[in-house]
Amino acid sequence: MKIASFSTKSYDRASFDRILPEPGHSMSYFDAKLDIRTLSLAEGHQAICSFVNDHIDAAMTKKMAKMGIRLIALRCAGYNQIDLKAAAEQGIKIVRVPAYSPEAVAEHAFALILTLARKTHKAYNRVRDNNFSIEGLTGVNIHGKTVGVIGTGAIGRAFCRIAMGFGCKVLAYDVVENEEMKQLGVQYLGIKEVLASSHIISLHCPLTPDTHHLINAESIALMQDGAALINTSRGALVETKAVIKALKTKKIGFLGIDVYEQEENIFFKNLSEEIMQDEQIARLMTFPNVLVTGHQAFLTKEALAQISSTTLANVTAFEKGEKLVNEVVAGK
Repeated sequence: MKIASFSTKSYDRASFDRILPEPGHSMSYFDAKLDIRTLSLAEGHQAICSFVNDHIDAAMTKKMAKMGIRLIALRCAGYNQIDLKAAAEQGIKIVRVPAYSPEAVAEHAFALILTLARKTHKAYNRVRDNNFSIEGLTGVNIHGKTVGVIGTGAIGRAFCRIAMGFGCKVLAYDVVENEEMKQLGVQYLGIKEVLASSHIISLHCPLTPDTHHLINAESIALMQDGAALINTSRGALVETKAVIKALKTKKIGFLGIDVYEQEENIFFKNLSEEIMQDEQIARLMTFPNVLVTGHQAFLTKEALAQISSTTLANVTAFEKGEKLVNEVVAGK
């Protein structure tokens, strides 16, 4: 099949080009984000490969159907950016990569925790300026802390294992409790109990109408004073305004985020020569106890290899009329 890939970076091209000759597909790479204006680039293709910030609404699915697009292959796990019902009405199938490397994201979440806890980012900058003073670099131990995990899917479970390896007590909340985690010593509680009992809270749940702004003024009020909040899942799980207020009052002691609710026009771009127009993220980055990375938690060689191989396997299955094991269906 001819596949049009949008929001493509150099690392995407490299990972797909390593295996593309084998399945017999061809892929056109476009740097542009997919929207109603750039969709015309996919003319002559039968499938579209899109990423997390490529929003696809009803108008776009109608245009896709007229162009002969029959498949949208997401090279990510999340699919809240797509109008699934509209796609189904146009006869367009949606497939995704449900689990490319849970360990990659879980390890990055813990990297944020360790960096904030031990201030290694500040130490690095000091030493580069030949400043070897350790004044102001006093950190905190991770060992012995209570870690709350919201969501114990594949990534959440990988995170739990890491936390337990550091000697942490792990509490978890999920609508479906995992027996393997229980056997390892993870204790499942209600979300209010997890928020109230944890020194560190890490989010690993999908973005749905029920989880939108899961972390807000009300839920923050339940947390311990000085708690650390980590989000490597979806930006809109966190109400940024509420978190900024909590940072100012020191209710939240540390914040580490790899995602941001308004990241669409910021992340994956070089804005170093521009004035930041988003006042909320600009405000966040003024706090000394906040660490922001630009949606790179997934970015490992292993994860990229899994993303490309699964994406192309999804396309091959569709082309052959086989069962789509990674299909996303509206209402399910």
